[in-house]
This record gives sequence, C-alpha cells and structure tokens, in this order.
Amino acid sequence: MKKREQWGSRAGFVLAAIGSAIGLGNIWRFPYVAYENGGGAFFIPYLFAMLTAGIPFMILEFGAGNKLRGSAPQIFSRLSPRWEWVGWWQILVSFTISIYYVAVVGWSISYFFLAFNQGWGAETGDFFFKSYLQLSDSPLNFQGIRWPIFAAVAGAWLICWVVLFKGVKKGIEAASKIFMPALFILVIIITVRAVTLDGAAEGLNWMFKPDFSTLLDFKVWVAAYGQIFFSLSIGFAIMLTYSSYLPKDADMANNGFITAFANCGFSILCGVLVFSVLGNMAAQQGVGVDKVVSSGVGLAFVTIPKAINSLPGPAFFGTLFFLALIFAGLSSMVSICEVSVASLMEKFDISRKKAVTLYCLVGLVTGAVFASHSGLLVLDIVDRFINNFGVLAGGLVEIIFLTWVCKLDLFRDHINKTSDFSVGALWAFCLKIITPAVLGYMSIANLIGDLKTPYGGYSSTSLFYFGWLLVVGIVVLSFIFQAHSLTQKRR
Repeated sequence: MKKREQWGSRAGFVLAAIGSAIGLGNIWRFPYVAYENGGGAFFIPYLFAMLTAGIPFMILEFGAGNKLRGSAPQIFSRLSPRWEWVGWWQILVSFTISIYYVAVVGWSISYFFLAFNQGWGAETGDFFFKSYLQLSDSPLNFQGIRWPIFAAVAGAWLICWVVLFKGVKKGIEAASKIFMPALFILVIIITVRAVTLDGAAEGLNWMFKPDFSTLLDFKVWVAAYGQIFFSLSIGFAIMLTYSSYLPKDADMANNGFITAFANCGFSILCGVLVFSVLGNMAAQQGVGVDKVVSSGVGLAFVTIPKAINSLPGPAFFGTLFFLALIFAGLSSMVSICEVSVASLMEKFDISRKKAVTLYCLVGLVTGAVFASHSGLLVLDIVDRFINNFGVLAGGLVEIIFLTWVCKLDLFRDHINKTSDFSVGALWAFCLKIITPAVLGYMSIANLIGDLKTPYGGYSSTSLFYFGWLLVVGIVVLSFIFQAHSLTQKRR
C-alpha cells in the first residue's frame, strides 16, 4: 500500500482549505447577495447559516476524510460499497466545474494585461461581449475557438499543472502559502484605496444599511444558506480529499471554524471594496448605486473596468484587482482539480505525475467549448445546472448518508479525540435536521422553478444538452464507475 501524502504543517492545510473556500464568488457574488437581501441585516441569517450548516458540515467532512483517508469514491466505498457512486458523482461535478471555472480564470489573466493601459476602452460592455468574447447569439452556435481566450485558459491550466505535479506538500501547500497571503494583501491595499474615493460612503451605505424587515422573508434565509454552501467548498469532495492528507491527530473542529470565519471575513472585505468602487462610479454619473450595481461576470468584466476608467491611477487599481481575481480563481481551481487527480491515482493505480498530466490535458481539450464564441452562454447554463442539481443535490445525498445511514458517532468520536473543543448534540442536530431540510428545500424549489420556467430564456434544446443531459449523465456515469469497482472487487 502506497504511503499517503501529507501536509507539511497545519498552517499549510488551513491556507489550502481557505484558498479552496475563497474564490471568485466571494468577490463578485457575495456583495450583491448581501445588498439584495437586506444589506446589513443579511449578516444575521448569513452568520446563522454558517454556524448551523456551513461549519458543522465542514467539520464532518474534515472528520470523515481524515478518518477514512482516501479519495471521495474510496471514502464512500469504505463506508458501504453500494454508496461509492456518491463519491463518483462528486468527482464528475468537480471535473465539470474545473473545465468552465478555468475559463473565467483565463479571462482574468487577459484583463490583467489589459489593465495596464485600460485596453477595454470606454465602452466596457461592448468590448467584453463583442470584441473580447465575440459572443454568438446561441449556446449551440460555437463559431470556432477564440484563440486569445484559449491561450489564456491554457496558461491557467499550465499553472495548475505545475502546482499539482509537485504534490500536496511541495505543490498545493507551497502555492497556498503564496496565493493566500498575496490575495489578502492585494485586496486590503485596493480596499484601503477604494474607501477613500468620492462616493464610497454612499456605496457602503447601500450595501450595509440594514433592512430588518427582510428577516421575515424566508427567501432571504434560503439565500444565506445558499451563499454559505456554495462558498465553503463543501458537498463536492474537496474538503474530504484535503482532510485525508492531514495527520491522524489533527484538530478538525478548530480548522473548520478558522476556515469558515476566514472565508466570511474575506467576503465582507470584498463587499467593502466592490461597493466603495460602485459608490464612486454612481457619484460620477450622478445616479443612485442601484443604477450601477451588478454581480457575476458583468460586475468583474464590465462594471468594475468601467469604474476603473474614471479612477485616479487606473492602471494601479486595475492590475491589482485582476491579479486578485487570478489568485482567488487559481487557489480554488487547484483544489477542485486535486479532487479528481486523487481519484485517478487510486482508481487506476498511477503516479501523481501521470494523473495530473492526463487530467490537465483532458480538461484543456474538453473545456475548449468555453473558449468558443458561445463559451459564456454555455458556461451560464452549465454553471446553473451543476450548482443547483450537482452540488446541492450531491451535498444533500452525502449529508443524509453520513448522518442517517452511517453512525454519526463514528465521526464525532474521531473528531473529538484530537480537537481542542468537542462537538456534541447540537452539532448532530444541525447535521441531521437543519442542513438536510434546507438543502432539500433548495433542491426541490430549484427543480420546480427550472421545470416551470426555462432558465435564462435559452432554447429547450440548449438547456437539454448543456443542462439536463449533463446532470443525468453525471448520475448515470457515477453508477457505471461503481459497477466497475464492484466487478473488480469480485475478481
């Protein structure tokens, strides 16, 4: 039996876990979600969701991964061979995320170089959609590869390959010790500059002014749980894999709290940054912040560049902002890829170097569709379905299996042996009742919503191929991989 790789230090693991949790969504999704759901009042359900679902689930995954020490399929198989398919489901979800997530990292790399002379011009929307992406009119209208985008994506894959190739300690841990401190320093520098801009206070007022009436709205609480779940990298094998590289005496409970609170703090910092810039932009245009606010790729590649154009020293602000996006994107991408690399190594008994090279090459080729003229449209559909029916549903199945089918005490005893503080009845209640209830509601609500109203106004053909077929294909492939494993064990 091969000796399992290990982290070189606790700090290295924590930084890697934080790097996985902190991603592009912290910068472009969290501020808008908070603004849209009660401003400062949103932090009440957000903190509640983190304490009742995010941290308990993360500690559980840390405990399960550390106790059973394997890739996701191996962990589930050791608990019950009939449940190995859940691990493969999570691996396939992670693979899918990695091949479209890297496209956004590629865009960030391109925009980092454009930021030196504001190469996106005055009309940032026209530049991004018409000149840079050269976006087609339909997800199915590929029109070939956009080679400048493909080159940037290949650069992102190359960085990821170098990090993963070197292994857990010398690769992922070493990179995390560079990416994470650099990311925090960059964001702090930009934020300090941003809050001194004219109109910054008004922008912050729009985000943080509390509307306590929203606390009576059930949808706001669901939004808080959704933000926590998507931003902590739980439910799709990352934390299971990362914790499997920890020594047996690691403190799982403390590590979970540190990771979650670091992610929360960074999200709030990004909110201050983004809304300070939007406040300045609104002041210059003489409009309310609500007229310029946006989220997602529109915020990062259209709104922020437009705001940068009007700032003093735009090259300084622009290059630092997109460098921060690159660091945030790469740290998450490395963790997503490691999930599948670990599974390849165990499934086919191959070396890390072979597994990493194979994975990155396959990822580059299969992800080429996101560098096509319809790449953003395909990405939008895939991201919607993977998050709603891949990550959410996969997390729901995992939590039910680990807490109801398995004996939760099995993991609790292991966690409490080495942790500074113990998890007990409240932790178990959150995992057995609160988390499954919220995830179940969100999964069913999303399914009903997407069946009633086609997402994004896309054609039923596009949604079928890039949405429904993808999700069903992942589930079917998961059972095929499990059947293959069971057949091998019988021989």
